[in-house]
Amino acid sequence: MVALTAFAIVAVRSLREPVLRAAGWALVVNEPVASADIIIISLDSGGVGALEAADLVQSGISKRVAVFMDPPSLEDHEFIRRGLPYENAGADQIRQLRSLGVTDVVRISTIEGGSTEGEGQALPPWCDEHQLQSVVFVADKDHSRRARRVLDRVMKGHSTRVTVRSARYSNFDPDRWWETRRGVGAEIVGLQKLLLDVVLHPMSF
Repeated sequence: MVALTAFAIVAVRSLREPVLRAAGWALVVNEPVASADIIIISLDSGGVGALEAADLVQSGISKRVAVFMDPPSLEDHEFIRRGLPYENAGADQIRQLRSLGVTDVVRISTIEGGSTEGEGQALPPWCDEHQLQSVVFVADKDHSRRARRVLDRVMKGHSTRVTVRSARYSNFDPDRWWETRRGVGAEIVGLQKLLLDVVLHPMSF
């Protein structure tokens, strides 16, 4: 009986990490990239998105980078009313890109700022307007799988081919996320959002 219990404990421990690792990688998509018309950075990727885009420019994937500009929130409007400047996350990414040597940066306006769904709504008409054939979409690692699902839905029927690239400098490590509080929080939130997307759009592919 003791031997059986010891075997069970060892078996559980040996299975724990592969299961946790699989849960981490469930959030991640990282597709091979090739030359594209433009690189687009998601707002949620922040500075790591800017770093990834700058590296892609340096490697010759594209010279142009697009950044989403989210509209001011109620809180932002109040700061503006009190005479304080409003700057969104997209403006920060533009400054970071320029400091990294990227000079050809364009803006994409969104209606629902700071969300994957808002970016998904803005992207198809913008790509159509600019007659883009290929796009590399940079997302934070723990948001990349859901971004892939959203982009598959919204780009259906449009001629633009979108490749999803995970930002390499992301704080989220799918192989070790359970070792830090930040990683655990990112995994829980990421899985909740991904599962909600699956429930709301079960045929999204």
